[in-house]
Formats: sequence, structure tokens, C-alpha cells
Amino acid sequence: MEGTIVFVVIGIPLTAILALWLFGERWRLIQPSTMRFLREGGLRRLLNGKALHAYFYGRWTNQYISMLINRIYPKLDERGRQRWADHYHGKVLTLEHAKSIITLNKKIPLRDLEQIIPYPVAREILLKGPPDVAVYECSCRHARPGHCEPTQVCMIIGQPFVDFVLEHNPRSSRRLTQNEALALLEAEHGRGHVHSAWFKDACLDRFYVICNCCKCCCGGIEAMTRYGIPLMASSGYVAQVNNDLCAACGTCENICPFGAVEVEETAIVNWDACMGCGVCTGQCASEAISLVRDERKGDPMDVRLLADAESATH
Repeated sequence: MEGTIVFVVIGIPLTAILALWLFGERWRLIQPSTMRFLREGGLRRLLNGKALHAYFYGRWTNQYISMLINRIYPKLDERGRQRWADHYHGKVLTLEHAKSIITLNKKIPLRDLEQIIPYPVAREILLKGPPDVAVYECSCRHARPGHCEPTQVCMIIGQPFVDFVLEHNPRSSRRLTQNEALALLEAEHGRGHVHSAWFKDACLDRFYVICNCCKCCCGGIEAMTRYGIPLMASSGYVAQVNNDLCAACGTCENICPFGAVEVEETAIVNWDACMGCGVCTGQCASEAISLVRDERKGDPMDVRLLADAESATH
């Protein structure tokens, strides 16, 4: 009797999941992009709950991110903070490297790039250049009562993610041409915002979005600076100050998203806190700050070099 009950309780949901995976598109029960997402992830992702997690994340992103920022992050202990970062994390990009993703003209399927994304999961870069791009409302900004503008700045990269967002959130997303995507990156850089590539294990264990983050709204930056959650990896660069040019105006100190600059007689960069985002270089009127490569900060996510390295192995 007990075995029968267990079979009914477990068997019915599993049967429903299997039916959706096999026949969902034919029965028109789910969107075509959802079906492609499920098929690409495979049946195992359905059974272990990651597909359902990804669906809720992509379908109701504002609610998901708001819950993270307001309820989950403040309650995590040290172990919980690292575990969360293992499954959901970003890589800081310079403006040049963010642009190189949009203009890529080669396919790059690369995995386990520990020096680029130093986390145990979601370390895959899979792009077919030039990638499909859509822009989506920033959930971090929507989670704040007095948020920054504009809000439509999150760039979804590649399939099946682009079609999923466009089909499920048609009012808050739109497709971008390559030139429109590049213009958006330039505009956000001009506003002093950070470019970052994000990875999530629910999203097929790979890179799926470029965020353009402001320090006052971004949940990832807040997680780093307020709660000590290591959600973001350095770009592989660090800011360097030319003391002869520095006017000690304080702009870099005020604009730095990670609190890595302090101005006394000249600007002083805290090496440990600097993530190499390049915001200070774009905002310094004296052109006294530059980014320099630092191997101790990890490797840059420069898809041009990654594509060349992939081609050299074949």
C-alpha cells in the first residue's frame, strides 16, 4: 500500500514532466523557446529541478532578483555566501571586452576556464558569432524605490535565451542590432556603469547576459561590497594612477562601484578591492588613470583571444 502511494505521489509529476518534454510543443502547452530550452538542457535538468528554476528566473526575473536582494543575501552566513556564488556569478568586463562579445564572428565553445571564472560550475562560454542580442529591463533597478535610469539595459546574449525573453516578456524586452548593442554599451560606459558577464547554473551552465550595472542599484555589486558575497570576478586588470596628471578632484573616489579608490594628495587604488572595471578611467577628466594587466587578478574574458586559442587547437 505504501509503495503504491509513493508511486502515485512521485510517478504522476514525473510523468507530467516527461510528457511536457516530449510533447509540449506539439500540444502547444508551452512557448517554442521554452521547448528548445528544455530539449537543450535534457531530461536530467528537468528531473533535478534546474529547468523549473530557470523558467521562473527567466519568466519572473524582477520578482526573483527582488527576493535575492531583499530577503536572501542579508541572511546568508559565510558558507551560504560562497555556495551562492558557486551557482550564480559574474565576470567584470572592460568596455573593449564587452564590445568584443557583440562583434564576435567566430564560434567559441569553451569550458572550464578556471582563470577566467574561478568557480566550480557555470564556466562555459558558448557563442555563435555574431550572437543574437536582446535588451531586457534591469531587475536590480526595478527592485529599488528610487532607481537609476534608463532601466532597459540588461543584454541577453545567444539562444535559446534571447527568444525565451522575447516570447515571455514582450513588453519589457526587444531585439537589438549589433550597432544598437554597441551604442548601448557606449552609453552605459559614459554614465559610469560597470559591464559584467553573468553565468548561472540554471541557465544551461553557461554565460547568458551582459549587465550594465550602477553601483547604487546592482545586486551583484551590493552583494560584494555590503555582504561580502564573492559574486563577481575581476576583469584581470587593475587601475593605475599617474600621480603627475592626477588633480585629486575626487571623481574617481565617488564613482568607483567597489570603493577601491581613496583620494588624498592624489588618488590611491586599493589593489584588493579594485575589480578592473574601467569606470574610473572613463570618468577621469585628467586622464590620470589607466587599466593595467595583472595576472594575479585572473585572465580577462576577451573572446577574441579565446576564439583564436580555440582555432589553434583544431
